[in-house]
Amino acid sequence: MEQFPPPSPSCCPPGSRGDAGVAAEPGSGESQGNTEMEKDGVVTAEMVSSCLSSLEHGVTGMKHTYHCLSFPNRNLKDISILCNYGHLQKLEVPQNEIKDLSCVSHMPLLVILDASRNQISDFFGFQPPQNLKEVNLSHNQMKKMKDLSAFCCLRKLDLGYNGFSEICGLKHCCMLTHLNLAHNKISRISGLDTLPLTHLFLSGNQLKAIEGLETLKSLQVLDLSSNRITSLSGLQTLRLLCRINLEENLISDVQECKHIRDHYLLRELKLRGNPVQEQPDYRLEVVFLLQHLTLLDEDTVTVEEKVSSVNKYDPPMELAAARDHMTHLVYQMMQPQVLYDSTLICAASPYPMLVLTGPQGCGKRELTHRLCQDLGEYFAYGTCHTTRGPYYGEEEGVDYHFVSEEEFQHMIHMGKFIQTIQYGGHMYGLSRDAIEDVAREGLACCVHMELEGVLSLKKSCFEPRYILLIPTQVESYISRLSSRGLYTPAQMKAAVSRIELYAATNRQHPGFFDCVIPTNDLEEAYQKLRRVMNEYLKIKQQEETEKNNSTSPNNTPSGHEPEWNPLSPQFRPNLDALSREKSPAELASISRREQHVREAIVGKSPGVYSQRPPRSSQTAPLYCLDLIVHQGEDVSPSALASVSTSDEAPASSPLSVPSSARALSAFVDPLDMCVLGHTLEVLKGQSPEAPHPGSDQPAADASTSSDGPPASKVMAVLPPIPAGRKTPAVPGVAPDTGLALQ
Repeated sequence: MEQFPPPSPSCCPPGSRGDAGVAAEPGSGESQGNTEMEKDGVVTAEMVSSCLSSLEHGVTGMKHTYHCLSFPNRNLKDISILCNYGHLQKLEVPQNEIKDLSCVSHMPLLVILDASRNQISDFFGFQPPQNLKEVNLSHNQMKKMKDLSAFCCLRKLDLGYNGFSEICGLKHCCMLTHLNLAHNKISRISGLDTLPLTHLFLSGNQLKAIEGLETLKSLQVLDLSSNRITSLSGLQTLRLLCRINLEENLISDVQECKHIRDHYLLRELKLRGNPVQEQPDYRLEVVFLLQHLTLLDEDTVTVEEKVSSVNKYDPPMELAAARDHMTHLVYQMMQPQVLYDSTLICAASPYPMLVLTGPQGCGKRELTHRLCQDLGEYFAYGTCHTTRGPYYGEEEGVDYHFVSEEEFQHMIHMGKFIQTIQYGGHMYGLSRDAIEDVAREGLACCVHMELEGVLSLKKSCFEPRYILLIPTQVESYISRLSSRGLYTPAQMKAAVSRIELYAATNRQHPGFFDCVIPTNDLEEAYQKLRRVMNEYLKIKQQEETEKNNSTSPNNTPSGHEPEWNPLSPQFRPNLDALSREKSPAELASISRREQHVREAIVGKSPGVYSQRPPRSSQTAPLYCLDLIVHQGEDVSPSALASVSTSDEAPASSPLSVPSSARALSAFVDPLDMCVLGHTLEVLKGQSPEAPHPGSDQPAADASTSSDGPPASKVMAVLPPIPAGRKTPAVPGVAPDTGLALQ
């Protein structure tokens, strides 16, 4: 193998291996002499020759030289002989007693200098080598920094464990990327504005705040441990940070992590030794705020921790709604059970409700009150509870029930609420009593709420109509919020940001809202809302019907208003349109059951209507059919035989719910058999030629279609007015003979 020829004396400086020849054997006299000189702390040529390494080509490429010299832990004090070794590129003299580095001025090719753990007090007391890139002067006795503008190639500088109290002189180090000033006496960060730093170490100083780092856009690693820092403010602009060490500081609030929440490259954070670590769920809350972390306090952040933190502190709206519904359901089950007869669940016609939803300040509260005022015969306002204070112009019991936080929580534990949400730091809730109070009046409940409340209400037994009120012009929306003078800039910003949330929900979930109305102009929005309500309630059609009836000779004479009859279709609001439409499968199932009812009534098959169990004291059902029952008229045996079988008929029934049929039959005594016979003729497809002679009212119209149960074409109504209310008595109507389906 070809080998390099031995270097000539001209190629090596005096004292190099080329002059020394063969190294002395251990234990020889020369070795003992070197040891003796080493004790004196003076470097000799023999020592240098024994510590040189890395034989490489010289600068010209014509010679070979040794580029590295290392004297670690030799108790050296004088290294002036190194002035003769200008070819050195790496000099390592750590853990000695050196005080003077002037010999470095004679090393123009020096790239790396390590003089740590010595007794140097003169800051860079040598002429700058042209290519010096890395300098380690840590663990020395320097106290003041000087201008380093001549060291333009410097990239790594370690000045830790000295006595510096101020950062200065680094302004022109345009290539400096690593700076270590740990364990000094620095009380304020300054002088780093123009540096392209990627690694900065300032641990063990006297810092109380993070400042002066705003312009360090390239910073990736930051160590500020063992200081007196109380806040993470000042790190917001450092978006490239990957590792942050803040151990042994005075951080006491987990919310300080919000300052670095947008640092998506942050992977490691250390907060051990801070007061914040003593808080319950400290780790889970930090993981929630910094979802991109992989290491927290040197422990791996697991996927389970990230999911648990999100579900606890910011659950998805669907999850929060499910929890809310389950919470209220459990608390309701723990209370004595109450039968809400005015809003009983009915498969064919659920209790009608109207919900206006939209972002804060979109006008939903104003439109709700106005709608309830203009359509007072159909709607009433459902007053919710809240823990916030009243705004200007709001009244207790009219806009909200304003309660304390303790009272609100007590209502939750008592199972009073159907749904609750937390918005803007306050609680809002819709109670069951608020809906029941409206239902007892025979009206539909109209409420307004945020999107979270809608999601929660959709999981309840109610099936309202949902109308989205959304501003499409952000400028006018902001102007409206500002003109009210009720919201802070932060609240207005949050409200504007939720516009897209509502719009995205409408796009991603078709049919989630029954109608969408822009609210750039509240008057136009209300007119559209009225048109939608007129269409739902078929108000125009009802008005035309009443107009036609007014021209009939059988109508009430002019100037005399008819008496109020809650069972009469003339006075009954058409609120069944607010109920949700049934699926084809549900309609088919209902149709099959209705067919059995028809067959049982007309006598084609024995059914539950042939049985007459004892009268029960059940509560009046929710929605009554339009069968006008008369008392005090004669009933012929032939008429009775034509519509019923003997009491000994078999108990078989084609219905799937015979209990409902038996309850139905319990309400049929006493009945006007003439009216019942008339109804049976209509159900068989025969049109009555004239009303019964003994009846004072005209025969009721009935549909011959087989798509519904008896009198299914009659509009469903809200709960009958309770007997305790002061309502005019209706002649000829028995209060306990309302025929209903349960």
